[in-house]
Amino acid sequence: MSDKRDIRALSRKEIKSYLVELGEKPFRANQIFEWLWQKGIKDFDDMTNLSKELREHLQENFVINHIRVDEMQRSEDGTIKNAVRLYDGKVVESVLIPTDTRITACISSQVGCSLDCNFCATARLKRMRNLNPDEIYDQVVAIKNEAENFYGRPLTNIVFMGMGEPLMNYNNVLAAIEKITSPEGLGMSPKRITVSTVGLSKMIRKLADEKPKFKLALSLHSARDEVRDKIMSINLKNPVSDLIEALKYWYAETKSRVTLEYVVWRDINDKAEDIQALVDFCKQVPTKVNLIEYNPIDDGIFQQADYAAVEAYQKALQAIDVVATVRRSRGKDIDAACGQLANKNQVELEQA
Repeated sequence: MSDKRDIRALSRKEIKSYLVELGEKPFRANQIFEWLWQKGIKDFDDMTNLSKELREHLQENFVINHIRVDEMQRSEDGTIKNAVRLYDGKVVESVLIPTDTRITACISSQVGCSLDCNFCATARLKRMRNLNPDEIYDQVVAIKNEAENFYGRPLTNIVFMGMGEPLMNYNNVLAAIEKITSPEGLGMSPKRITVSTVGLSKMIRKLADEKPKFKLALSLHSARDEVRDKIMSINLKNPVSDLIEALKYWYAETKSRVTLEYVVWRDINDKAEDIQALVDFCKQVPTKVNLIEYNPIDDGIFQQADYAAVEAYQKALQAIDVVATVRRSRGKDIDAACGQLANKNQVELEQA
């Protein structure tokens, strides 16, 4: 691993100042920035409108810590899962999810996860570090290229629902989104980006103060503290009542409804009182609900509820005019579905 500074950690202004000190024209910073972010080059030698001397100087003093896709798996349903190698040898996973109307990139924000949600495979990995903004950005670029190469269609949506808790890598996630949405980067609409959290009340409020244009999703799975405490220990410090107040604040600041992600499990949250608790929750916060098919992680504790229970949830929510959609999982045969990302193929970690 190089001890040179990654040039993508510098702002345009910092690159410009550096070049001026070298005696270069300030506009060269714009050219370098375009090569790095819009064109996504991986080698200074590819910056063909720079002089050979400047390229050599950059090569000697900086590095471009680009990701690489070590392994790509394709599901029977068209889903693609990438094992993404980072500059220090660590591995994360990202997923391309195709439908008839959109192509979505599911992106990781941390190597592993520091939370311990019982139903999630990623939670069984220790959190090794946060991803840098460029590593998040590169995942999107890789899936964008795959969408164009394999489907002949553009990437349309991005969800931060891969490995890690995005709000525990707050600054880097926001910096990556800024680049993804900037005309200097990928120029994607922030309205096509969704950041998902397990429910960090304080951070939801902090994010609301930024008045972002992207969307927020909450991985809820129960609106009863006694249930949520058992399956998501983060609830012990962020009880349902606090989440409700944080989401009210989010809506007041952004006027954007939150999407609740909700898996219904047999004998865990499939009773009438569970349904009523979610109905009461939704009466207090402007939301829509995705009822998500569960993807087993081999321990047998969590099992998909009978469809009758899912249907009962849907009918109860629709009765109070809450949009409730049943989401079928994609990529289960390659462990690419929601909650399954855990480098199960054990793509070998390199020593940094």
